[in-house]
Amino acid sequence: MEDHKRLVRQGYNAIANDYLAARTAESADIKLLDDFMAQLPAGALVLDAGCGAGVPISRILQNKSRVVGVDFAETQLGLARRLVPDASFVCQDLTALGFAPNCFDAICSYYAIIHVPRQEHEALFWRFRHILKPGGLAFLCLGANDLAMDMNDDYFGVPMHWSHYDAKTNLALIEKCGLHLVWSRLIPDSHWPHSSHLFVLAQKPS
Repeated sequence: MEDHKRLVRQGYNAIANDYLAARTAESADIKLLDDFMAQLPAGALVLDAGCGAGVPISRILQNKSRVVGVDFAETQLGLARRLVPDASFVCQDLTALGFAPNCFDAICSYYAIIHVPRQEHEALFWRFRHILKPGGLAFLCLGANDLAMDMNDDYFGVPMHWSHYDAKTNLALIEKCGLHLVWSRLIPDSHWPHSSHLFVLAQKPS
């Protein structure tokens, strides 16, 4: 698993500028943020988990919220600190988050969990629940099909790994980890429309 994570981190460091240039705020996946943000209290503290360069997600979130972004790709974080200066950014592995319990009003995660080895997903969801305030929201991009391990040797010019469960298993895991499902939607990938991801809005009980 450490080799898997090292490849992902090195890959996103190497493609930081190219990946940023390919992002858009107009795709269907990004427009889902409107529904999520409409349910946040004013001034909410939101964790952007796997924030990358901070654009477009952290930049959009900060219009209504206080944003803390985490990523383990240092080059991506350097871009984020420059492009979204009003947010705070921390270098951390998603599977080893060092935040206090009950500290975030919400967690938002785009295209990050799908790179974490799937056998770590349940523990990750429990960690998200732990750091959410009672009533807090988790808005997560997850896999839509069963994929123990997938590798592309030419993802923006570098090798890249993915690992995730199918949609039904992901929804069951969310509930198992003490997060109540609000809604879920299958949305085409913004770069490869022939594939889809499962977007989930879940809530920690009050």
